[in-house]
Amino acid sequence: MLKTILIDCERMRHPHTGLYHYCLQLGNSILRKVEEDKEKVAFYLPNSAEHAFGENANYVSQHFIHKLFFPDTKSVDIWHCTFQGSRYYPFGKKVSVVLTIHDLNFLYDGNRSEKRINKYLTRLQLKIDRADHIVAISNYVLEDLRKHLNLGSKPTSVIYNGCNIEETGDIIVPEKSVDGPFLFTIGTIVGKKNFHVLPALLVGNDFKLVIAGIDSSQEYKKMIIREAQKLNVLDRLIFTGPVSENDKKWYLSKCTAFVFPSIAEGFGLPVIEAMYYGKPVILSRCTSLPEIGGDCAYYFNDFEPEHMRNTLNASLEHYNKTNPREKIRDRARFFSWDRAASEYLELYRSLVN
Repeated sequence: MLKTILIDCERMRHPHTGLYHYCLQLGNSILRKVEEDKEKVAFYLPNSAEHAFGENANYVSQHFIHKLFFPDTKSVDIWHCTFQGSRYYPFGKKVSVVLTIHDLNFLYDGNRSEKRINKYLTRLQLKIDRADHIVAISNYVLEDLRKHLNLGSKPTSVIYNGCNIEETGDIIVPEKSVDGPFLFTIGTIVGKKNFHVLPALLVGNDFKLVIAGIDSSQEYKKMIIREAQKLNVLDRLIFTGPVSENDKKWYLSKCTAFVFPSIAEGFGLPVIEAMYYGKPVILSRCTSLPEIGGDCAYYFNDFEPEHMRNTLNASLEHYNKTNPREKIRDRARFFSWDRAASEYLELYRSLVN
């Protein structure tokens, strides 16, 4: 009998974010692999992302009123909640639920009170209790869940994200192009990304630093600027704001190194995007990043400026001497949306057999 899977992509209301691309890439890969005699896939989408999966895909329109009056699920066999923070969750509905959890980053944000953290944990526990299967996007996230929440005997899986980069012909030079060697990073500009430690890497060299991403916190952006001013490198600090896929590809393909000192990551998609181009990636050792980078990445052991500069110099020297470009690219290819789609489809089918 034909089974219907509804994939919650309401977070696609926010373009230029990791969750937008997670939903887009996973959804498209699932559509390529779905067996039409076995399952029908539909997407729960806001109007702003209408037809994101093409004119012929099946859609259910998301509406804010669904927070109070949840949409009818009588014709749905599986509801896949693709983000643990979704406000749209079938608590009282007779439908199998797959819950994907990307991270518990709120635990590591020093700005949140214990009361607020406990509130988030309580909400997430209710979702876990209702779910039929829990998916974590890394082993780190799964272990974090086991540490802070009660999974009981709930079935769990780790399904890695894929690499977002697709070959689409020539890359056009962006409006904010960069002359000379530069370091690149990308991510929403908030404290957990730890970008304020990066201007120290510009001391004693002629590198520029390009930071791409949504300015989510103006206060934190000002903190990065103050660090650059203090070190006399502000003239070599470039904020691009959110970038198109074309521009992101240009920065990734042209940078000298990709630097990512984040202190809270459930996966770290930009890391494998940089690896796709065979670039040296230099990461923090926090949370999931060593799991994703493996032995194909270089690591900051701490964020003391001299140590970071020494790590940058040693990493570039090793990279230039050993030429590990293809090994790094192989690491990126390991993370495949086709693989993720196959694993999700196998999971969906296990719930409805």
